[in-house]
Amino acid sequence: MRKANENVGRNRTTRLNAQPQQPARPPVGFDALPEYQRVMVQRKASEIIGVDNPFYRSHDEAAGATTTMDGEVYANFASYDYLGTNTDPRVTEAAKAAIDRFGISASASRLVAGERPVHAELEEKLASVYGVDAAVCFVSGYLTNVAAISCVVGPKDLVIHDEFIHNSALAGIKLSGATRRLFKHNDVDNLETVLNTLAGDFRRVLVIVEGVYSMDGDIADLPRLIELRNRYGFWLMVDEAHSLGVLGKTGRGSFEHFDIDPKSVDIWMGTLSKTTSSCGGYIAGSRALADILKAEAGGFVYSVGLAPVLATAAATALDILREEPDRAEQLHRNGSLFLKLAREAGLDTGLSLGFSVVPILVGDSLRSIQLSNELLEDGVNALPIIHPAVPEGMARLRFFITSDHTEEQIRHAVESTARRLKDLQDRNFGLASLSPEKLMQLAPLLQSPDNT
Repeated sequence: MRKANENVGRNRTTRLNAQPQQPARPPVGFDALPEYQRVMVQRKASEIIGVDNPFYRSHDEAAGATTTMDGEVYANFASYDYLGTNTDPRVTEAAKAAIDRFGISASASRLVAGERPVHAELEEKLASVYGVDAAVCFVSGYLTNVAAISCVVGPKDLVIHDEFIHNSALAGIKLSGATRRLFKHNDVDNLETVLNTLAGDFRRVLVIVEGVYSMDGDIADLPRLIELRNRYGFWLMVDEAHSLGVLGKTGRGSFEHFDIDPKSVDIWMGTLSKTTSSCGGYIAGSRALADILKAEAGGFVYSVGLAPVLATAAATALDILREEPDRAEQLHRNGSLFLKLAREAGLDTGLSLGFSVVPILVGDSLRSIQLSNELLEDGVNALPIIHPAVPEGMARLRFFITSDHTEEQIRHAVESTARRLKDLQDRNFGLASLSPEKLMQLAPLLQSPDNT
């Protein structure tokens, strides 16, 4: 046997040596990739057009209703600190105490050595907010959608989602291998059509919507969605990233806004980086759901636990949410005022209902970028959303409203936006107004790598 094995090994070596050697292939540099070329095209186009890049503005300190950049103070409408908890002394003091006790990192997956008492405390408080049995926290809001969706559905299942759903949900669906279908934004009748066509062909069906839609500021029709759920037997998942602290009289979210039983929604998802001024995400629902995620979700089992300092900050912010409902009420007043003034000024606020997010539709991507830059000159920080995040022709500035914004800041922001936008419109500033010379300079940049 030994001799036979030796002969086999020698014969295999002989065959391999007899084959022609493949030429060495050097690794491709990242600077040769089309993805990098797109980045460079955008930078070069900005230089040619002469418009500053408004993204990655660096803030000198904590950003809330105001912020400081390069030593200058601005009214800030670009942060998610909806209830002003990020700089609340109770949150910062609790975070400092957590660092003293736990250090910075959990240093391991919670499954092995990363569990800390504050993790259970935070999850209990989240479950209490939603009036459900349990909650599970993840280290990232994006990861929360990816891990949870890919855990509960698979290749034999169907996921139907609103067409404006978060990218993280799309990533989770793709990872799961489930069949994906969308329905028209906030069109429950269209969702029912999709259900009638497809639902019977799959093992499990999951429908995903958002409480407050992050690009448009409108809200899901939760009562009608629950009525469909009860008839068709699908799981309903509601992404509350921009709803917690925002919707409802005391800021508990979509279920409080509509006065419905929170257990009629199967999966509540949210992030810890907005109202709770921390970082991470959560799923809230039944005890069985929580147990499945803690045992099976790769983003939980194989990831380091949420940093104790972040869990402590989020838990303290939830205490403020519960103890000071007037913050949510003030946010509602500020959002309503911003929306009212914007509409009176002739600004297009799209679908927004004036809660946490109010977009000002501009249309042209270049015009929206320039509008953001000019508002900065007026002491207002608001960022544009441009193609491909939204279709070309639907570019906008997105204003995030907080409970700490003053009436003066809101009035000034709306007045400046209306004045600056009218000036850009009067000058016909935008992609369509570029001179022939600049278009000639841009033309080579806009060609695809194969010159088509």
